[in-house]
Amino acid sequence: MSSDLSRLHINRDSVPARRQVPRWLLWCGLALIVIGAAFGWQRQHALVVVQVASVSQAYPSQAYTQLNATGYVVAQRKAAVASKATGRLEWLKVREGSVVKAGEIVARLESLDVGAQQQQMQASVRVAQANVEQGLAEMRDAEHALNRSKDLLAQKFVSAAAHDMVVARYEKATAAINSLRASVAVAEANLRAAAVAVEQTLIRAPFDGVILTKNANVGDVITPFSSALGSQAAVVTMADLTTLEVEADVAEGNLAKVQLGQPCEIQLDALPGQRFRGTVQRIVPTVDRAKATVMVKVRFVDLDARVLPEMSAKVAFLTQEMPKEERTARTVVQAAAIVSRGDVTVVYVVKDGVVTEVAVNKGMVIGDLVEVTALTGRIEAGDQLVLRASPTLRTGDRVSIASK
Repeated sequence: MSSDLSRLHINRDSVPARRQVPRWLLWCGLALIVIGAAFGWQRQHALVVVQVASVSQAYPSQAYTQLNATGYVVAQRKAAVASKATGRLEWLKVREGSVVKAGEIVARLESLDVGAQQQQMQASVRVAQANVEQGLAEMRDAEHALNRSKDLLAQKFVSAAAHDMVVARYEKATAAINSLRASVAVAEANLRAAAVAVEQTLIRAPFDGVILTKNANVGDVITPFSSALGSQAAVVTMADLTTLEVEADVAEGNLAKVQLGQPCEIQLDALPGQRFRGTVQRIVPTVDRAKATVMVKVRFVDLDARVLPEMSAKVAFLTQEMPKEERTARTVVQAAAIVSRGDVTVVYVVKDGVVTEVAVNKGMVIGDLVEVTALTGRIEAGDQLVLRASPTLRTGDRVSIASK
């Protein structure tokens, strides 16, 4: 066995030599790997400079707007409520925002003096009426005496002179009745005047409306026809809020674009997210030479309880009445933000420096903006969209917004 093992050996000359890869080829491969990784990293992390525009809300009526004007909401029926009498305010029923009806008492002045005068006039009427009753009694007595005197004169039992005295008494009683009845009329007229004086101490609402301001307090002296120190003229100011309208100033050069009955859209600064229908009610036939404008009064078609007097307003004069389905706001973007990717229309939303592709449907054109509806993802007012996106832009790419 040992002899057999001694025969076993490896012939190293017969084994082919291992090929060794050239070192330069290894370095080239390594360089290609590094370059590819760097390119991938740069592709993923490089900042692409883009221009952006914001998504906004627009109303379809902007496409039919012929003219814009500014103004304020005013009430057609408005009054500073005061009394004709002068006196101290002793009772006030209302405050700001109170709803009142026509004829309702809102305040009262001290009325002891005029009340006493009214009672005095009532007594004068009763005295005058009693005098009339007394005069009637005297007239009836004179009439009976006259009838007896006539019978006695016919029988020649009295002289003509005595009969004449009886006739004179009757005529005097008749004349006294007329005078006493006139005194009753005078007393009744004085009573009505005293009642008016009492009524003037009651301050009533002239029409249905809402109290806007309270100008006086209990204890203040009300002097409607004077400007004495410490006195007040009007107790409250009220308005009929069903007569609200917008007074807008239109440049006289644009007056030809405004017509009576023309449809309008009203936007209030206090309610920026809503539009109200309006119509041209009146055009004031005079020009303000200082501003070269004409006042146009626009009536609200649909009143809203949130609309208040003195709100600032913008009025868009339209070429046609807007259908109901076109009175809501639409999401609009610039046309340059919409690009095609094959058969799909998309926009690229930029958020935190990263773009996201959102498929959209295009709608109506409003001015230089286009209505869009998101099919994937969401688009909201205020979002930033890439303008004129490059064909290589993809979801997840990082971008840098170019300064304007």
